[in-house]
Amino acid sequence: MIPVAAVETRRRPLPRYAVATRPKVFPMNKVYPDARSAMAGLVRDGMTIAAGGFGVCGIPDRLIEAVRDGGATNLTVVSNNAGTDGVGLALLLETRQIRKMIASYVGENKLFAQLYLSGELELEFNPQGTLAERLRAGGAGIPGFYTKTGVGTLIAEGKETREFDGETFLLERGIVADVALVHAWKGDTAGNLVFRKTARNFNPVCATSGRITVAQVEHLVGPGEIDPDHVHTPGIFVQRLVHVPDVAKRIEIRTTRPRAATSEG
Repeated sequence: MIPVAAVETRRRPLPRYAVATRPKVFPMNKVYPDARSAMAGLVRDGMTIAAGGFGVCGIPDRLIEAVRDGGATNLTVVSNNAGTDGVGLALLLETRQIRKMIASYVGENKLFAQLYLSGELELEFNPQGTLAERLRAGGAGIPGFYTKTGVGTLIAEGKETREFDGETFLLERGIVADVALVHAWKGDTAGNLVFRKTARNFNPVCATSGRITVAQVEHLVGPGEIDPDHVHTPGIFVQRLVHVPDVAKRIEIRTTRPRAATSEG
């Protein structure tokens, strides 16, 4: 056995820059005054963008408008759907900035359907749960996973399959976006986010899937004002924030029923 003292004497001295001293802390300002400045310099031609939201609920509409105004083209956009006519990602369809959509639902967007059927837009359909898991996997550093969903259908064409316990599973790849755009109900200046109700669909997995994530938040508070147990997306995943207190709350499909008759007729 080599004596401990001998081991110590054989260690090379630390270089001067590695001396164990307390590192200086430089605060990072993640908050930008508006969506345009928050998106400045981020999106370039040919990039992949992940956009949160479900229907028109919880969509990062101000950030999408900033992407439109930035003029980048040939984009691949990953989102559950593309908003409705004139709303959300439809703005980027109108300007023909999107080359390919990776989505699970066309929804009420007539332009989305028209561009796909005319061959002007490439479309990769994903089952809704598969799309959510592809985004989650990408954010977790998982390059792919096997699922039974889609086996024996058009979804499986050209994809690898494998047998597990006598059943066939389909290989799906994780998705990593160049830029992720999300909408949160509340966020603090450190980037911790809280999503509310239906807006929690897809926004959390989009947030973690982006190499750079930008969030628009309705209520912006200071560090420590959000209970750690209430945080859905930790601030480590969020690089830029913009406060949007007056965001529009849209309804994709309004359903009503006749008012019940009263005794007065």
